[in-house]
Amino acid sequence: MSTRLSLAVALGCSLLSTVAGAQDRAAWNAPQTPFRIFGNTYYVGPHGLSSILVATPHGLVLIDGDLPESASRIEANIRALGFRITDVRWILNSHAHSDHAGGIAELQRMSGAQVLASASGAHAMELGGADPEDPQFQDAPTYPPVHNVHAVSDGETLHLGGVDITAHATPGHTPGSTSWTWRSCEGRICLNIVYADSLTAISRPQFRFTDDAAHPHRVEDFRHAIATVAALPCDILLTPHPDASDFWERVQRRNEGKHPDPLIDTGACKAYADEAEKNLDARLEKEPTSQP
Repeated sequence: MSTRLSLAVALGCSLLSTVAGAQDRAAWNAPQTPFRIFGNTYYVGPHGLSSILVATPHGLVLIDGDLPESASRIEANIRALGFRITDVRWILNSHAHSDHAGGIAELQRMSGAQVLASASGAHAMELGGADPEDPQFQDAPTYPPVHNVHAVSDGETLHLGGVDITAHATPGHTPGSTSWTWRSCEGRICLNIVYADSLTAISRPQFRFTDDAAHPHRVEDFRHAIATVAALPCDILLTPHPDASDFWERVQRRNEGKHPDPLIDTGACKAYADEAEKNLDARLEKEPTSQP
């Protein structure tokens, strides 16, 4: 992943945390024609925020609900692919910020689906994103609370219609950040799909990831999360912010007929993690050694 892109994504997250202006939200929620990524995996989000659909014979799995105003766009994209929102059985979440969980309450209402997240993520969604443990607490916009969220544990595998989806705890960007993995097949070819959560160390002013008194293991957990993503079996990398993994540039090259398929890159997860490690180190170097 290029430094330019990672800085752009970090800036976008910062804008969400501080001003969340209508222009930024509109850009994230811009229309996007849904399409098949590989096998039973589809892109159904707006252009600037990922929402991923996994189709199984026993129902659909949706990952992330994006902004509150994204819910209707996601539903329309699911319908455009020939599926029905009422066939969504599970809604999974990467992390409980408004640009990834904001639309989940409405999507839950439309579908009747069970929402699943890490225990910390479930708690944050119940609070509508107003989680004091979040590095962006009081800066990140709130959203309609999501109730009856089922908590999944690190390494837990969910089974639906012959598809196994595994949760991987990757805390750091938020305490409940979770990455998800599964395999998609086209004919005899099966690939490992990774939906890796954001790994950016972004926070409100004066927040310190190195605040040992309040959270003695926060940096250690963050580094473990980065290492987890680096080690995942990874043929296609997807991320909550598509630009964080050069997604649209890869899709464009695929549409131009480039071979081999530019979306397939077994080194993408490690590159994503390596960039996150550099950015975390740079952030930690700037932190004061004590509270002001």
